[in-house]
Amino acid sequence: MTTPAATTLLVASRNAKKLTELRRLVASEGISGVHIVGLDEVPPFPETPETGATFEENALVKAVDGCAATGFACLADDSGLEVDALRGMPGVLSARWAGRHGDDEANLRLLLGQMSDVPAERRGAAFVSACALVTPAGGQHVVRGEWRGRIVDGPLGDNGFGYDPIFVPDDDELSGGSVAGRTAAQLSPAEKDALSHRSRALVHLLPVLRELGAGS
Repeated sequence: MTTPAATTLLVASRNAKKLTELRRLVASEGISGVHIVGLDEVPPFPETPETGATFEENALVKAVDGCAATGFACLADDSGLEVDALRGMPGVLSARWAGRHGDDEANLRLLLGQMSDVPAERRGAAFVSACALVTPAGGQHVVRGEWRGRIVDGPLGDNGFGYDPIFVPDDDELSGGSVAGRTAAQLSPAEKDALSHRSRALVHLLPVLRELGAGS
């Protein structure tokens, strides 16, 4: 009996850590028949600049571009950190807050400097993820997930990426009290996958991802 080929799902990212996280999330939900590839695994194509005013706008543009260029279903995530004391910034500018895209260390230093005189009770923040899934048949799905917490005074932990080392999640109903004051970079991959903004967004796309796998 011939095993059917898996459906290719393009994830519109070159961030190896983000791709690993997304692959773990899909695997943990038992979704089969879907083969995930990143942008570095497909021929280059023109990419629209991420100039949207919202995470949702940027995610959808990336997903539309990826699907149109490759013919694969495309999942795009646009995510970042919204800090209450900074009126929601860095927001969609999170990855390039210090001026150069993807410079995590510089971004952390700048944000911590901006928060240096903010008292503990005003250090609330939220990680936000908007995920867009576009299929060759013309389907478009855009969802959002938020992970509330607070900003600490300095980086702690070696796991995760981006602003994870300075973000302590709230103990909400999903964590069941398991966070215990640790930063997102101090959580295990399994703990982060169960609680993160990205997982909270992707849970809304699971039915569509299962349909993709079933159609392979």
